[in-house]
Amino acid sequence: MTEAPAPDSTALPVSVITGFLGSGKTTLLNALLAHPGMGETAVLINEFGEVGIDHLLVRKIDETIVLLNSGCLCCSVRGDMITALRDLFLKRVKGDVPPFARAVIETTGLADPAPIIHTLMSDPLLGARYRLDGVIATVDAVHGEGQLDGHPEAVKQAAMADRLVLTKCDLATTEAVDALEARLRRLNPAAPLLKADHGEVPPAALFPAGLYDPATKTSDVTGWLNAEAYAETDHDHGHGHDHGVNRHDDRIHAFCLTFETPLDWDRFLRWMEILQSARGESLLRIKGILDVAGENRPVAIHGVQHVFHPPAVLGAWPSADHRSRVVFVTRDLGQAAVEAAWRAVA
Repeated sequence: MTEAPAPDSTALPVSVITGFLGSGKTTLLNALLAHPGMGETAVLINEFGEVGIDHLLVRKIDETIVLLNSGCLCCSVRGDMITALRDLFLKRVKGDVPPFARAVIETTGLADPAPIIHTLMSDPLLGARYRLDGVIATVDAVHGEGQLDGHPEAVKQAAMADRLVLTKCDLATTEAVDALEARLRRLNPAAPLLKADHGEVPPAALFPAGLYDPATKTSDVTGWLNAEAYAETDHDHGHGHDHGVNRHDDRIHAFCLTFETPLDWDRFLRWMEILQSARGESLLRIKGILDVAGENRPVAIHGVQHVFHPPAVLGAWPSADHRSRVVFVTRDLGQAAVEAAWRAVA
């Protein structure tokens, strides 16, 4: 296994902002667009009219792109996201737009973030130019409980997130906020839970969220994986709590498997292949740092359902702990079944 090339250090980071209808995505985005720390950012949205940028608009570059006084580019996606990202990068290369250093994509309220992640992982042209930094999910403190109860899309958005942003806390009771926080921590133990202050969250709290930290030019293994968070929560969170009937998040399982001895790479690949082929739709997200037999540096793996990013050999272990840790976020697939699949490939 050879060290991954430098795409993580040269490709442009992409963050996806998702969240259910009315959960505050656009309010958060408006605040980010006005923030001076968001300069050199390209933001892809569905329509300019949905984002209050008129007072921020400096000049219109073409019918789909405006340049804001904060330094952000705002691109209205009228067709396919892949085409929009490609075209925007080409304009960047030609000098038709300023040389942005980050892209942010706002999804619709009912959108599944998985296809966007799939695209960034699997499209060869995009993969050479962009890399996934993280998924940010907004959750409405007033209506969040009902949305999680009634809409599986809202649960999936929150479960797949790298950052959770709780909005409208000033409009909700303290008891409601506390209950929703506890529910989100069971649903997604590893994601930092941030509270928006009148729709605002400092950009530094949201970016970067990926494996590679551009500030230090190194891999942020601890922050990206956050494996320790799973030791502090009840893995089988569908039990032992006073849950309502048919709660969609009772179908979600979040857990971390730790391996004390180096892993055989071929066995690990067979394990992943079995899970993908048999239960790929259930694998919402997999992250891992592996101690592979014969390799003295850690190997990072990242998958979403049927798609896996090429494994990356990192420069060094972040600490003296060289154990393999694999984080799973699954739907209708419990920890026992995943462990049984591992034993089956022994």
